[in-house]
Amino acid sequence: MTSPVRPAVHFVGFRDERYWSAVKVWGRPSFIHRGWDMRAQREIAEFDTVVFATGEADQVPKVQSYNDVNEDDAK
Repeated sequence: MTSPVRPAVHFVGFRDERYWSAVKVWGRPSFIHRGWDMRAQREIAEFDTVVFATGEADQVPKVQSYNDVNEDDAK
């Protein structure tokens, strides 16, 4: 038996104290994207939640990809 897919929470573009404000509302994110790019957009499933630090929800993603967030950046 397969387990049901759980919706993920994606944070996009958080770089300051707004991250913790978003965590208070949405909980810790499943994914952190440095910016809204084509790769991040492809990783979003239709039932996921995307939380942007700035900008509108319908903003056009950048073609050039941002680099990944790594463990050292989170400390």
